[in-house]
Amino acid sequence: MAIVAQQSRKPATPIDVSAAGLLRKLSFHALGTTCEIQYTALTDTQAKTFETKAQDWVKSFEEKYSRFKHDSLLSKINKAAGLDWTDIDPEMELMLNLCDSLYFTTQGILDPTTLPLIRLWNWKSENPVIPSTLEINEALSKTGWKKVERSPGKIRLPEKGMALDFGGFGKEYAVDYVAQIALEHGITSALVDFGHDIRTLGTPPGRPAWHIGLENPLKPGTHQSSLAIAGSKGIASSGDYIRSFIHNGKRYGHIIDPRTGWPVSHGCLQSTIVASSCLMAGALSTASFILGIPKGIDFIQSFPGAEGLITSAQSRAQTRAFFTYVTS
Repeated sequence: MAIVAQQSRKPATPIDVSAAGLLRKLSFHALGTTCEIQYTALTDTQAKTFETKAQDWVKSFEEKYSRFKHDSLLSKINKAAGLDWTDIDPEMELMLNLCDSLYFTTQGILDPTTLPLIRLWNWKSENPVIPSTLEINEALSKTGWKKVERSPGKIRLPEKGMALDFGGFGKEYAVDYVAQIALEHGITSALVDFGHDIRTLGTPPGRPAWHIGLENPLKPGTHQSSLAIAGSKGIASSGDYIRSFIHNGKRYGHIIDPRTGWPVSHGCLQSTIVASSCLMAGALSTASFILGIPKGIDFIQSFPGAEGLITSAQSRAQTRAFFTYVTS
């Protein structure tokens, strides 16, 4: 991933602990990644209550919606593909409504039914192979959000082999939800970072902004600049310069274009978005990365308040006001 939370590099100013609270840090593993929360709380009781609530909710969310949990509701839906309807609760209804909204918003690029393609392009394999055109077309025939059948309180995937995956937005949704939990517990200064999908609230004590390191995709592990973020913002980055494999001298990344069934191959390395929520930033970063330059920039600019940067091996393109967040 391409963004890392950092402390501000500007000189510290005296911190009024009674007004701001101490900057605390919580770290735990969930959703297949490292989850970190930096936040202020006035008392230990407030901090403990928030941390317990946040971790309990994330655990419950993962158990219900992870495709890697064999007994999750999502796995239950996938196992019934081509067979029966699956009963769902109001919370799952909301998640499916979100799928519908993201599919429409991204013009079909963010499609939660692309799991057959993801499984086909197994970049984690020790000896990855390029799928045949026949295999890709077969996997494509099992995708398509519009094929999903829904009725109040139930859902059905009509074809055997179809499967849902919330990996394209689930972690970002969780980041925003935990930020909302913080607000509900009286915490107005926080940085929620789940695998470098980020949501900020307020500013850190004695600092003008949270500083987010922006990784250089041409030199992974190094930062080309940072973003100074204050207030309630979401930050997310999509790229395939780390998760990929080489076959016969050609690199294949892990991000698949659901319209073609092939990994993105137009030369883009990274797309970073600042938006009103982590969910929106994540959706726009994935969609704009797949669209590439210049279509991705035009797409980002169609959403008021969203700003972004797309980097390729040869060039960089950004929206009109992205520079306002960038520091040296």
